[in-house]
Amino acid sequence: MFRRDLPSKDHHGGWLVRVGEHHGIAPAGEQEVLQHVDKWPDSAQPLGFWNDRPVAVVQERGEPQWPSAREWLARLPESRFPLISTALQVVAWQRDHRFCGRCGQASERVNGEFAMQCPACGHRNYPRISPCIITLVTCGKDLLLARSPRFPPGRYSTLAGFIEPGETAEDAVRREVHEEVGLTLGEVTYYRSQAWPFPHSLMLGFFAEATSRRIRIDGTEIVDAAWYTPHRLPQLPPPYSIARALIEAHLRAVGADRD
Repeated sequence: MFRRDLPSKDHHGGWLVRVGEHHGIAPAGEQEVLQHVDKWPDSAQPLGFWNDRPVAVVQERGEPQWPSAREWLARLPESRFPLISTALQVVAWQRDHRFCGRCGQASERVNGEFAMQCPACGHRNYPRISPCIITLVTCGKDLLLARSPRFPPGRYSTLAGFIEPGETAEDAVRREVHEEVGLTLGEVTYYRSQAWPFPHSLMLGFFAEATSRRIRIDGTEIVDAAWYTPHRLPQLPPPYSIARALIEAHLRAVGADRD
């Protein structure tokens, strides 16, 4: 499995994940993204260890036929998610922080940690993590599921949004739900979190019980929303997502038969 200890300078090769400019990932076989190389490219960034063998990521121009990261996450075992998520977030951070945000000089990579440092003013930056809430709103056994205009046709999911400065996660849940579907909430309960590499979010999952069933969508972030019973559900988010985990956890809790 994936271990987050960065390899020492003595490691120059091992597993390599090749990420394209548009988040395609080079295949190393029909069901594999890890390629073994004796020597990593100079631009490769060590990530840690996969099954006790060092692993690194490199960003390349890529090829159009490389499967997207979302495609790989849908077909690979769940145990690969932390590795793929880390690789995608690290290459996005290095791409977007090549220059110092304080003085504009070119930044340099710091060995032994995920860090970029400015040689001129000494400013150091680390991979950006953006905290978000993601919430399954329920009313008894029923689930509120909604459509973003960015979703594939027919897909419905839970509600989500970024946490604003000075806001608690629980306050963000109540604000986002009210803004997007006009509902007031009663009890809000934390579930668990998931690193979400599109591009660098940390999703904090919650269950929330609505105090009414009257929906008023905002028409911008949400283009449709409805209450669904456990036995009448739309197309759901992919199995590797925390949105799907929230839905499945609720269905188990209310004893819904998923055959």
